[in-house]
Amino acid sequence: MAGSAALKGAVEALDLLLGRGVVAGTDAGPLQATKHADLLESLRCNMAVLEEKLAQEPQWDELRRHRGQIIKQAQWFVPCSDVPWSFTSQILLLLLCLKECMALLAATYQPPPLNPKTAEAAPPLSPDTLSIAQEKTVQAALQFVVMLGLCPYLLPGVGLPLRCRTEFSALVQVVASPSCLPGATRKLYTTCTILLQISWHPTLGSLLLARHLGDLLAGLCQLGFCPARRKGEQAKSQKELMGLAEEERSGCREALRGLLDRVYQPLAVQELLLLQGGSKQAPQPQGPRSGGSESEPGLAPAPAWLRRLCGQLLSERLGRPGGVQAVVRGILEGAGAGPAGGSAAEAAASDWQKCDAVARILSSCPQQSLSPEDYFRQLCPQLLQLLLIQDKLAARQFQRVATTTILAVAWQHPQLAEKYLLRPMLEPLLRYSDMAEVSLEGLPAGTELMKEEELSSCVENVFKVYVVGNEPSAVLLDSLQMALGVLFSLWCFTKQNVSYLRTPCQAILLWFLEKSKGETALSTLEGLSGLRGATPSLHPLCQFQAASEGGVRITVRAAVSDEEEALYQKVSSEQWQLEQLVVLVAQCQHSSLAGDFFNRCLKELTPLAGQGASPVESSLRSCQGSADLEQCCGQHNEQQERQLRVLQLVALLCSSVTDTLFTSIVQVVEFVAATLQRACAGLVCSSETTVESQTLSMAMGLVAVLLGGAVQLQSADFATLKQLVPLLEEVSRVYPEPVIQELAADLRIAICTHGAFAAEVVQSAAQSVSDSARKSGPAGKARDGVSPDPAEDSQDEVPQPRVSTDSNSTADGGSATVKGHLTGKPVAGPCSSSQDLQELLLSAYDPDIPARAATLRTLSHLIEQRDPAALAVQKKLLEVFVENLEHEDSFVYLSAIQGVALLSDTFPEQVLPSLLDQYGSPQPATRRVQTVETRMKVGEALMRTTRALGDMVFPHRDDLIHAFLRGARDPDSTLRASSLSNLGELCQILHFQLSAVVHEVASCLTAVAKTDPEAEVRRAAIHVVVLLLRGLSEKATEVLQDVLLDLYRLLKSVVLSEQDEVTVLHAQLALEELDGIMRDFLFPRQTFEKKIVVLP
Repeated sequence: MAGSAALKGAVEALDLLLGRGVVAGTDAGPLQATKHADLLESLRCNMAVLEEKLAQEPQWDELRRHRGQIIKQAQWFVPCSDVPWSFTSQILLLLLCLKECMALLAATYQPPPLNPKTAEAAPPLSPDTLSIAQEKTVQAALQFVVMLGLCPYLLPGVGLPLRCRTEFSALVQVVASPSCLPGATRKLYTTCTILLQISWHPTLGSLLLARHLGDLLAGLCQLGFCPARRKGEQAKSQKELMGLAEEERSGCREALRGLLDRVYQPLAVQELLLLQGGSKQAPQPQGPRSGGSESEPGLAPAPAWLRRLCGQLLSERLGRPGGVQAVVRGILEGAGAGPAGGSAAEAAASDWQKCDAVARILSSCPQQSLSPEDYFRQLCPQLLQLLLIQDKLAARQFQRVATTTILAVAWQHPQLAEKYLLRPMLEPLLRYSDMAEVSLEGLPAGTELMKEEELSSCVENVFKVYVVGNEPSAVLLDSLQMALGVLFSLWCFTKQNVSYLRTPCQAILLWFLEKSKGETALSTLEGLSGLRGATPSLHPLCQFQAASEGGVRITVRAAVSDEEEALYQKVSSEQWQLEQLVVLVAQCQHSSLAGDFFNRCLKELTPLAGQGASPVESSLRSCQGSADLEQCCGQHNEQQERQLRVLQLVALLCSSVTDTLFTSIVQVVEFVAATLQRACAGLVCSSETTVESQTLSMAMGLVAVLLGGAVQLQSADFATLKQLVPLLEEVSRVYPEPVIQELAADLRIAICTHGAFAAEVVQSAAQSVSDSARKSGPAGKARDGVSPDPAEDSQDEVPQPRVSTDSNSTADGGSATVKGHLTGKPVAGPCSSSQDLQELLLSAYDPDIPARAATLRTLSHLIEQRDPAALAVQKKLLEVFVENLEHEDSFVYLSAIQGVALLSDTFPEQVLPSLLDQYGSPQPATRRVQTVETRMKVGEALMRTTRALGDMVFPHRDDLIHAFLRGARDPDSTLRASSLSNLGELCQILHFQLSAVVHEVASCLTAVAKTDPEAEVRRAAIHVVVLLLRGLSEKATEVLQDVLLDLYRLLKSVVLSEQDEVTVLHAQLALEELDGIMRDFLFPRQTFEKKIVVLP
């Protein structure tokens, strides 16, 4: 009780000394109303009243005793005539008494045991806890101490002047001027020392440092670091000038650094910046004096020693753990981005200029650092940590600062940036590449090598720095190129699964290809495709694996004992990567990379055309031993593998990037040159084929189009075309066909004369290509907005160049007219006579693949144009198309599928039953059994027919569903998976109106998901469930009400017992959809509607 009475008495004494109800800086109270002499008199009166109360009040005996003990120990407390200092001394004594009383109460306090019956009740407060009114009194006392005992003794430019704070503080500055006060430095030292003692108390320290940290730092800086001789002064002894011994100054320096270490670091950074930036601040008085005269003086410039000191202290803050984040927070929170957020925080989040200014500060090596390398060694790891901040509001600012700083360091210090920033950032991608030295032989299959969080963070950081920063430099591109192979493999993996890493990976790859120089980008594409060089990829013993949160993790690959299975996995993986590489190249819309890469692949075909007969036998005969034989076979296999990749890339580029492949005349000329070189090489080895002859014809036809006026050619374009002159001369000399020879000679003359001379052959070829392009433009397109297959275009098609032209003529070769004109071979064209139609039907069985495919496309065109003769023999046409489905060449059977789809659009009642009969694999007694491949092609034809019919397919709904359900029970697993995939797409086309067959569908899906031995089939079944739930959405509870519980149990069973991770992932997605559906059903959204009812 005695301690509580002393605490209460100390607060009451402070209240009495300050004047009741008075808080410094407000507009009420007697102290605010006094001026100059009246203020001094008021301070004297308050001190006299306090002494009288201390002498007379018995309840203040404990306070009087504590105060007397402190006075005996305090050598600084000396009575003097200086009223402001005497007043400050009284407040300091009372604050020390309060601190001691609170410490005694906290030391002797023992909390009572908790009552289990009222465990939820708040625990009792400690007796040293201050009330709100008491805290206000203490805050007012601390403000008086700072204004009367600290700020008046600061040098000009050190800290914020009193005149810029409040009217009362300006009045205090006039009353307590340091020039008229003796021993100012000693008094400042006393005030700072006692405030430091108070700051160690938890409660009083928080009240002090929350508002007066900057003033306390200013005082300690002046006491510890102010030079003994300032500019313009004569040399004096340090004792005479400062009034402090060297030990005391050293103690102030240690206290300053200790105080900075234990306060909230962003706040310390803010205060140091304020101390350092006094010289650059405009004269903007704050508080009630803001409406004063414009002639008032502004802030005094900060002394040079203080600016250097603050810079050194800020550098020390920066080098501490978490120092970069503290500096960034300290600067940005001053702009309104404080922890509370709000509108000010949102405004600061968009203030990119402030973030860029912080980045410039961080990227500049301070003078106090030993070397730039030492500075960036400490800075760079903290910069990378800024990229990982998850707070949505703060992340935008910190990531902007980190990205801009990294880019600035990469520009100014590329070697240090690569060593301390880019390599650590890309290290997770390179850790398990095939170029890394890692030992994985002893690890069991499935061991997790890299967690999902680490790999995801790495990819996201690379995306933020490279793509979002978007400032390509040599060091950035070179560093990223090393990790591009692993990144490409990761992207290909995400294309087969559901992962949020797909988009950032694709953006990074596209950014590199678009920002790199042409030769670098082409070399990278060749490395990724395996044509040249070795791009580091994932280690052969490692594999990507889908993670639980939608990311990807790296695990140890299971060894495959079956050589055929291992070869199949390798070939399928390479095939998938080549397809995705072409997709990636096709998305580089703003560069000529696709055309350049296509031409590069075509040039790789020239040696292949010039090989003639295989040189394997001669090389094998020259081998002397088994080692030489093995080496020769290995080299030959590698060469063949490379040639197959080139051919595959050319085919994929022709089918995927046709319309946007060539973007300039230069690329077209390179394409024609590569074609001419390949033709000449083939003639040397006598290996020229029909396809190559047609390709040569189309290439020369393309040149004829360019010279015929389709494109406005300039002088530079003719200079480019002159590269073809030697090749055309050689073709005209060695090619066996006279038509080609004549056209090559005339083209050479036209190029040399810049188009002034154009023979009739050139003009005829150009006109034929132009007319064919206009006629075949809309042909072959599927109806109802369905795009045609890539195989529907000609195999010899030349991609259309995107160059400036005044006509619709294109280089879209592959027309039958041009081929007939140049090669002299008749090719069937659209006609309606029965004789011509019979010839077309016979040509549909031609053993020549291009002729057969061209015939099928012609028949499809006749059906699309509603040719009467073709529609009259629709049964025969259907038979032709269905029989061609069995052909193994994709160019033929895809054309047949397109024809079936167009025919079913015209005669759905006759075509659909026939297709369903073919898909159902009838008994051998009635018709021969279809192969699995043929039935899958028929299934594709059925789906195209269904898409073309749209809502008109409802009369055939049950037959289609039953056909696919029967297919789901087929012995072949591939057909089962295909049938389930078709079933899911059919449900989407039917808008999930399953009605009576919903039980059959659910039963089939349940049985397949639980009992099918193949993982691909189970995946397809669960995927159909996902499509059902996602498509029905809120209607699922109505349409699937009888089977919804069975589907839920199925999904839970799959999640718990399924071994295939992809199937489990699909099941989890389905459960999420079902969870959302049931939440919306059980807890519908509340909507407020106003209904107006008109009474009769």
